[in-house]
Amino acid sequence: MSKKARIEKDSMGEIEVPAEALWRAQTERARQNFHISNLRFPARTVSALAHIKAAAAQANADLDLLTEEQASAIIKAADSIAHAPNLDQFPLDIFQTGSGTSTNMNMNEVLAEMVHRAKGPTVHPNDHVNCSQSSNDVIPTSIQVSCVLALHDEWLPAIVHLQRTIEEKAQSLEDVVKTGRTHLMDAMPITMAQELRAWSTQLHHCQLNINEVCERLRALPQGGTAVGSGINAPQAFRQQFCQHLSERTEQYFHPATNAFAGISGQELSLQLAGALNSCGAVLMKISNDLRWMNSGPLAGLGEIELKALQPGSSIMPGKVNPVIPEAVAMVAAHLAGSYQTVATAAQQGNFQLNVMLPLIAYHLIESIEISANAMRSLADDAIADFNVKHDRLEEALARNPILVTALNSVIGYNEAAKIAKRAYQEQRPVIDVAEEMTDLSRAELETLLDPKKLTHGGIPGGY
Repeated sequence: MSKKARIEKDSMGEIEVPAEALWRAQTERARQNFHISNLRFPARTVSALAHIKAAAAQANADLDLLTEEQASAIIKAADSIAHAPNLDQFPLDIFQTGSGTSTNMNMNEVLAEMVHRAKGPTVHPNDHVNCSQSSNDVIPTSIQVSCVLALHDEWLPAIVHLQRTIEEKAQSLEDVVKTGRTHLMDAMPITMAQELRAWSTQLHHCQLNINEVCERLRALPQGGTAVGSGINAPQAFRQQFCQHLSERTEQYFHPATNAFAGISGQELSLQLAGALNSCGAVLMKISNDLRWMNSGPLAGLGEIELKALQPGSSIMPGKVNPVIPEAVAMVAAHLAGSYQTVATAAQQGNFQLNVMLPLIAYHLIESIEISANAMRSLADDAIADFNVKHDRLEEALARNPILVTALNSVIGYNEAAKIAKRAYQEQRPVIDVAEEMTDLSRAELETLLDPKKLTHGGIPGGY
């Protein structure tokens, strides 16, 4: 045996464990078995697991299944991990046993070893730390708890910040009129404030969707133990556990009405992944709008100028690229991939247990964190301080033949189409061509074709 190792035992016999490691035999076996990736459970999930173990310990003490001394020792150890996860002590690949048993035992062993090294009471990883629990209810519960906490602490504040930033920018652009576009082709005018507020409304829809899913995630299967029946857990455990977890996290949790569903199914995780993917679609739309509006500066639309953040080319001096919208667009693409992964994994609820729980846990927390970061970056580094290029907007508006749409109710669609085609062919302002081809006076045309007035509904000119 190496001097840097110690011998640990489990039901399968002896095994060497690194001397300084807090984990024990079962974690070490898993560490040696799974060498597939460098992906590990996120800190959020590890923290949630620690909170779960602490709440379970207190519930077990309430029900006289643990002594107060044992529960206090477990809680003290769990608190240190919950508030400052030492990820070096949680080395297991997410590509492991589909129930996450290895990671549940990793936590159980680390807490037991911490109590042992603190010269606390006798605490066994299975008999005490895992009392009234199974990996099959702990890991699904950890997914839901970690997601609720991440959404509350990171994602919801980020989307509110992005919406607020957009609204503040929109208020400064109320009178800025630009050419609207459909099919990437010139359409009727809109204000830039209207364009931005469309983004904000889309984000609000995403926020409502996330809030609804988040409420459903608060119903926990903990206490269902191995298959949902609650074997080896007192009936009162579930309520006691949720009460203590709610107090610890300052977020409300309650027992699921059907623990069997919470253990065998992952449709709530899929709903969350879908809601995050929907938000990704909106972030992609906003990012692409910004990229198009910023395109140029000479040969593109050139409607806005994003803040210059870094040189854009290793060979073309002076080139500056829309790096933040590009990064956010990649996040959106990543969210779509994660959604598909969770969708496949959520289908693997064979009979009484889903067997892709670690994969689901990883992708949900990653998706929450990167989308929250992306929203803040988009707000602070792209939207808050872009400059509007008013000359380009006004030039495009004056030459936009689609403004002739406002004359439909006066001269008819066909005559208006003739004006539009001629204005485009001759590259002249539509008002000049309309003055030549109709009996309408210049003053009437100026009223009918006023771009600002055309940004509102109704029939131009009061017709």
